[in-house]
Amino acid sequence: MRSTDQPKTYRVKSFGCQMNVYDGERMAELLGAQGMTATSEGDEADLVVLNTCHIREKATEKVYSDIGRLRREDGSSPLIAVAGCVAQAEGEEIMARAPSVKVVVGPQAYHRLPDMVAEAAAGRRATETDMPAEAKFAALPRRRKSGPSAFLTIQEGCDKFCTYCVVPYTRGAELSRPFADLVDEAKMLVEGGAREITLLGQNVNAWRGEDARGRSAGLAGLAEALAEIPELRRIRYTTSHPADMDDALIEAHGTNAKLMPFLHLPVQAGSDRVLKAMNRSHTAESYLKLLDRIRAARPDIALSGDFIVGFPGETDAEFEDTLRLIDAVGYAQAFSFKYSARPGTPAATMDGQVAPQVMDERLQRLQAALNRDQLAFNRASVGKTCDVLVERKGRHPGQWLGKSPWLQSVHFTGEVAIGDLVRVELVEAGPNSLSGVMVRALAGA
Repeated sequence: MRSTDQPKTYRVKSFGCQMNVYDGERMAELLGAQGMTATSEGDEADLVVLNTCHIREKATEKVYSDIGRLRREDGSSPLIAVAGCVAQAEGEEIMARAPSVKVVVGPQAYHRLPDMVAEAAAGRRATETDMPAEAKFAALPRRRKSGPSAFLTIQEGCDKFCTYCVVPYTRGAELSRPFADLVDEAKMLVEGGAREITLLGQNVNAWRGEDARGRSAGLAGLAEALAEIPELRRIRYTTSHPADMDDALIEAHGTNAKLMPFLHLPVQAGSDRVLKAMNRSHTAESYLKLLDRIRAARPDIALSGDFIVGFPGETDAEFEDTLRLIDAVGYAQAFSFKYSARPGTPAATMDGQVAPQVMDERLQRLQAALNRDQLAFNRASVGKTCDVLVERKGRHPGQWLGKSPWLQSVHFTGEVAIGDLVRVELVEAGPNSLSGVMVRALAGA
């Protein structure tokens, strides 16, 4: 594509968290509204948007690798836009290091992407990394279509300042979208086909607003209002912070029938000294007591968490504390990572940086414990009959894949359609999924 040509086709490639998936979907909607056509993976596009994540060092470097791979045999490149958190944190460096990048846009400014693409097509490199989130959401188009499960960002930014994390610097301070806007967008998603909505935020349970009657509301109140949408069958939320798990939200897990029995509540480590060095506001004991309260409200809840191994100064004994916490909880799912020093964060300059080979060994041990517990949770589900939301076709003829209330992947056969909610008996468990036998379709599904 010559620099003076307006792109006719595009591809958005998102890295990292579910918030980036949501942002990527919204950018695709913006480009589609300009008359551009999405291309499939592997097909050449006039415009490629790399929607980036800055949490891990390897994720950042992967962006530059992808930029290089977009170069064609004749030496040309598509029009390349870098969006997301790497763009926010390293916009000037990207422009200097990668001349083929013509657009750099931060996560609070992507509503300007079509205008910036037009500038780049006219031969001017475009950069925007400093716009308020309110302007972004107000400028985004109405959402017309959705899959059976949809994401809805309700909160952005973080005020917690964990010492290892770049999110406060790339996404800014905590900001909650208005109650009425969220209810309206949820209704549009449901009208477009969604039967399940996952509410997203860097600290999603920090959301605060005023409900339709002008009363102060937290995430529990928002979930209660969304549950009143008849065709919406399921509500989930992620990612939560222990400090924002209030009494009303805990109670909602026992009283709101549409709020699914799954909670992602990161702890990061099991050592109190390490948690303090991370600037986490909880201890191992307070975290476990919080889980006891949540399980009292919803005994069948599936728990998920995040773990970092090799945080600066972490000793063998402190790592063993983390393993003991994992044994005590019995996670249904979890994410685990080796500590990655991010420039500009306090932890990057702390003494006691742990050797890579030590982190490798610890991560292997930790993941073995998490995999053990995930398989145990799946096996304990065998014999249960539950509702499964059909999301897509499976690998084999007549096979379908969907999610259980506990966010497990379940495959089964039957006469169904994508978006149906069906009753399935779970009959066999593997480490990452379960097999089921369909009992019946649900009325009104």
